[in-house]
Order: sequence, then structure tokens, then C-alpha cells
Amino acid sequence: MKVIIPLAGKGTRLRPHTYLTPKPMLRVAGKPVMQYVLDDVKKLPNIEQIVYITGHLKEKVEAFARESTDIPSVFVEQKIQDGTAGAVALAREYVDQPVLIIFVDTIFDADLSVIEASDADGIIWTKEVEDYQRFGVVVTDEAGFMTKIVEKPTTPISKRANIGLYYIKNWQLLYEGIASVLKQPSNNGEWYLTDAFQYMIDHGAKIRPIDVEGWYDAGKIDTLIATNRAMLDRGRARAPESVVNSTIVEPVYVESGVTIRNSIVGPNVSIGEGSKIDGSTLSDTIVETHSSIKASTLTNSLVGHHTVIEGVSGEISVGDHSEIRVSPRGGQA
Repeated sequence: MKVIIPLAGKGTRLRPHTYLTPKPMLRVAGKPVMQYVLDDVKKLPNIEQIVYITGHLKEKVEAFARESTDIPSVFVEQKIQDGTAGAVALAREYVDQPVLIIFVDTIFDADLSVIEASDADGIIWTKEVEDYQRFGVVVTDEAGFMTKIVEKPTTPISKRANIGLYYIKNWQLLYEGIASVLKQPSNNGEWYLTDAFQYMIDHGAKIRPIDVEGWYDAGKIDTLIATNRAMLDRGRARAPESVVNSTIVEPVYVESGVTIRNSIVGPNVSIGEGSKIDGSTLSDTIVETHSSIKASTLTNSLVGHHTVIEGVSGEISVGDHSEIRVSPRGGQA
């Protein structure tokens, strides 16, 4: 089996953090989102090759991918952001067998071993959601096979959202569908992979949706923080090595070399290596590496690498190599 991992996007909904850090490498509970995906891939037998579709900050993505797995890999740059169908189309020359396609905006709890026993032409993993208008949703027949997939429906035809994880056994028909889709008018310059799946269904393919146990979105700042909380609850917590006159409210993930003084940290806080927390209260917050937070009260916040925060209260999102200092009188320096 081949694996395709598209990760060319710029991560605009996660700016300013994605100006310097690729979206797949933003971390939750001390671990890059992309690493969660690769750890699941490494558990699968008979993976011959991973095809990464790169783009924004591709050098950082490629270096991280090479360090994270010894599975043979190739990297293809998506120079034009023309959608998910365009991304998967770039892997065509490497695909000569069934393929697993994984988009890394999310972390999932899915039993991928079902692939080995499946006799369907494909599997699309789904999760029932209430805010179905935000997603592509699937509709099934009485036998449990997908009959159509609809992007962001305005009427409640289904609440089973497509999570961006697919196994395609009939890879020839998939690429026939992608070729057909790319000949059609685009949607604001983008072509959707889901339209290729609809082509497959319309041409007799049997695609079976399977619900995942958990689906954790990492595509926006608020959902990234929520996913950090979920990963800590699932056992990713790590207590600090030492604290001075401080209280730790579990769960937290604190890396090596972190200094915590006169502070309350937690719950649901991750702090990267080499950071310093002094006289502050943090909850539901991610602090990246080598940052300093002093005399601040933060919640629902995301603080980048090598960043200084002083005298700040509330919810903030501050990118790498930034400084925010607020004087006791409310002035800002």
C-alpha cells in the first residue's frame, strides 16, 4: 500500500503561528500534529512508500518527515494551491496499488486494521457532528455504502462528516475520477477530492463510511487548544521536573528544562522546552519552546517559540519571536 499525505497549505486560519512553522508541525501536548499521524502510519504493515505533497515551508516539512520515519518517502511540491484533488493528482506517478490518503488537519482515533479485511472499493472515515454545515458529509444506502458526499450542506441530509482520512482500493478509478474533476470548472480555483469520490460512486464503486471513535481538529487556534486538552486527557500528560513555590493543576505537559516559579499552571497546559513561567497563572494554554511568561494570567491562549509575555491578562495568540510587555499602569512597551 502507498500513503499520500497532502500538507501544502499555508495554514491561514492559524496565523501568525504558521508564518514560520508549518501547520502540520504545530504541537499539541508536546507533539507535532504530523507526528500523531505518522505514528499511526508506522503501525500499519506493508507500507511501501509515503508520498508527501508539500508547499508552504516545504524544507521544514521534508526535514521533519525524514527524521520521523524510515519508511521510503518522496516529496512532491504543490506549486499552485488548486485544492485537494490537485494535491492528490500530483502523486499519480507513484501510485500503482491501493492507497491511504491522510490530511493532517486532524488527529483521529481510527482502527486502520479494517483495511486488511475490507472488500469495498474504498473506505471513508467519518464522525457524526452537530455543526454539519462546516463539513463535507456523506449519505449512505441501506447496505451502508456511500451514495453521495455533499460539501457544507444547508439542509440536514446527514451529520456524518468527512474527516480527511481515506483508503482507496480501486486506485485506478480514483485517478480516473480526479482526471474528470480537473477538467470541470473550478470552485474559486480549487478542485475537490470529494468530487472524485462521487465520480467513483457514480461509476459503480462501493465506498463504505466507517465512524471513528475520536476526531480532534487542529486547523484553527481554538480547536488546536481544545485538541491539546483532549490529548492530555488521553494520557499525554507529563508533570514538570521541578517547580518553585508553584501549583500544578493536572493535566499538563511540561518538557525538560522548563522553569516554573510562583505560578499556577494548569489544567490543560503544554509548555515547551526551555520556557520560563514566573508569577503567572496559565490554563488551557499552549506555550512553545524557549518563551518567557511573567506576571501574566492567560487562558485559551497560544504562545509561539522564543516569545516574551509580561503583564498580560486574558486570551492571546502571539507568534514566534514576539514581545508583549504591559506596564502596571496599562501602558504597553
